[in-house]
This record gives sequence, C-alpha cells and structure tokens, in this order.
Amino acid sequence: MDGSSLWMLFLLFFIVFPQMKQQLIQWRRVTAIRNCEKRRGTRIITLIHRQETMGFLGMFSRNFINIEDSEEVLRAIRLTSDDTPIDLIIHTPGGLLLAAEQIARALKRHPSKVTVVVPHYAMSGGTLIALAADEILMDRHAVLGPVDPQIGKYPAASILKAVESKAVNDVDDETLILADVSGKALRQTRDLVYELISERLGEEKGMELAKILTEGRWTHDYPITVDEAADLGLPVVPNDQDSFCNLMSLYPQSTSARPSVQYIPVPYPGRPSAHSRRDIY
Repeated sequence: MDGSSLWMLFLLFFIVFPQMKQQLIQWRRVTAIRNCEKRRGTRIITLIHRQETMGFLGMFSRNFINIEDSEEVLRAIRLTSDDTPIDLIIHTPGGLLLAAEQIARALKRHPSKVTVVVPHYAMSGGTLIALAADEILMDRHAVLGPVDPQIGKYPAASILKAVESKAVNDVDDETLILADVSGKALRQTRDLVYELISERLGEEKGMELAKILTEGRWTHDYPITVDEAADLGLPVVPNDQDSFCNLMSLYPQSTSARPSVQYIPVPYPGRPSAHSRRDIY
C-alpha cells in the first residue's frame, strides 16, 4: 500500500466517517422531533448540552448555555405562532446568566402553554429557564438546582458572608469589590426569579421562593428532586413514561474504548419469579 492510499484511509477514518456519523445522527434527531411535534401538537425546542464527538480526529466539544444558544432559542420562539404550545427539552449544567435570562423571559411572554421537559437535570441557568414554564415535566429521578449567582469560582452569598464576618479594615480592596458585585448579583437574580414566578404563586409566596433559590442556603450543585420542587410550589409533573421518543438517546456522550455504563437496551416485561432464577457458577 503506497503513501497516497494510506493518506486516503486516514481521511476516511478520522475526518469523513465522523462527519457522516454526525450528519446521520442529526437527521435522526430532526425526524424524531417532527414525529413528537405531530403527536403533541407543539413546537419542540431542544437545549441539550453533552460531550459529543465531532470534527477533526473525533475531538469532542462540551457546551454550556451561551449567547448562541439564546439566539437560536429566541429565533425558534419567534417562528412559533401565538396559538402553538412550546415544549422545551432541557439538559444542561447551566451557563451564562444573561443567556438563560433571555430565554426565560421569551418563554414567559409566549401566549400559549410552555412546558419545560427535564429528562435528567437542568441545573443553575437551566432551572432559571424552567421557572418561566407553565409546567415542568420531570423524570422521577431528574433534578433541578439552586440559581444563586456565582462570582468567578465562588458563590456570591459566600463572598458576602466571609466579608461580613470580618472588620472592614481586615478585608482587602479586591474582596470588598467582589462583595459589592456579589450583593448586586444576588438582588438582580432574586428580582428576576420573582418576576418569573410571582404571577403564578402570588406576591408573598413568590418572594419567599425567590429568596430560597438565590440566597445560597445550599451548595450550587444541590439536587432539587421532583418531590422537593413540588413542595416549593413549582408546577412540577412527574414523567413516568418516555413521552418524548427517546430523544436523549440521539444526543450521546462521546464514546470511549470502554463504556462506563452498559446494559441490554430493551424493556424488560417484569421481574422474574424466584423459582425461575438460576445461580451462575
């Protein structure tokens, strides 16, 4: 085999094939979304952040909510008629507050019903977006999270608490500036959450929940379960069935030589009886 043949094989295996695979997955996603839209009579928008293999040498990219996301979601909302409900399927660790805020406000203004679907998790900015929905459809094991603002690598509430525990003369100027920014960030986020939920929950309950979600009573990765979200007053509906065509299976994580999770991907009808089991030696 000469050098040109080896070069062609290199191009096929490391550039052409990954691109073809990505195009096939994209086609399957569009087909699944269209089928779901026909069945539910809604506009379906996905906001899913995964590590996906794509591009040169199969390198992966990992995304968070950013301005490009908000631009695309806002464009999809503008293309949706006022009498068409929206289903937003969201799977994200969070991201840029500005982008999440834009998406949340746009969903809040949509005249028809807005449902946010959480198959696994919607943390931080993802939860902020979910607060704008008329209904939050969550898998029984899915979670939301607090929306307390982060300043750099520290929670804003923790920065304020650290500064308040010391005399002003014992705190350096940079930390005082961070504390000032933290106070503004907490007020702005609390006001935004209140704006999103007060119409549904009322003034008193809305302010109480806005404080709970933003004040830093939990760590930023604290999982708010379906039951806890319902207790807080959020419009949560448990989703015990996969009513969205297994869309998440079309957004796979990047593959590795050995999968970390493996199972037989078919539904099992029921638990086998004790007398039908056999010990394996």
